[in-house]
Amino acid sequence: MNIMYCGDQGISRGVLISILSLLKNNVKPLEIYILTIKYKDVKPFTRKTAAYLDKIVRAKSPKNFVKLIDATDVFVKNLPSKNMGSYFTPCSMLRLYADKIPELARLDRILYLDYDVVCRKDISEFYNMDMNGLEAAGVLDIYGRRFYHYNGLFKQDYMNSGVMLFNMKECIKTGMFEKAVFLCGKRWMMLADQAALNKSIKRRKIMPLKYNDQRERPDKNTVLHHFSNNFKFLPFFHVQKVKPFEIEKVHKVLKIHDYDDIFEEYNKYKENL
Repeated sequence: MNIMYCGDQGISRGVLISILSLLKNNVKPLEIYILTIKYKDVKPFTRKTAAYLDKIVRAKSPKNFVKLIDATDVFVKNLPSKNMGSYFTPCSMLRLYADKIPELARLDRILYLDYDVVCRKDISEFYNMDMNGLEAAGVLDIYGRRFYHYNGLFKQDYMNSGVMLFNMKECIKTGMFEKAVFLCGKRWMMLADQAALNKSIKRRKIMPLKYNDQRERPDKNTVLHHFSNNFKFLPFFHVQKVKPFEIEKVHKVLKIHDYDDIFEEYNKYKENL
């Protein structure tokens, strides 16, 4: 299974937990690609960290690997200039350049995961779904689905970009990624990469919530738990932010202990990141 993460060195702790959760719940080989850039003040994901993660996954199976890809050249050639100063780092938009990276463009499909996604069950059913004629598959954004619509005023089709399965051949055929990059260069957008993908993907499949569960507490059916920001209204309106590597918050704020075995393994490795 082909997996993609994108980011700077700051995502390393989250990626470690995410990878450990994938290893725990999946028996199929994992081919993991991490995209990063060396651009201005961005602190790129380091080769040392990638090599360490590669060692961890290969210890589980020699068919597993982690490969770090420097996407600086393709990024600089077509900067998402209108969205470079957003809340998110430029690295959040790197997946939009997947078609320009030979190692990814040759793939049949690839599953993009945000660094704060934790796997709870085998993802093979989702990963191996029929993608004939589709550019991407994903899950509705639990907040944005009420406000953004692309195929009719009342049709819920606004996907959260934290988990997206891309049919690379179809995306390249339709120029989907190129359209998304063009939008990021010409128009400021809130949640730029997510908005650009939703505007550019014409043939999508909306999957059940369990494949990108953005709620603070998952349930027994959840396959991929996304630790996204949640809006809280009591005792006053605020945005609740808890990431998987903030273990004390996961325990005390979310009251989740489901991942303690993964956290125990994470604590053995984290100092070497």
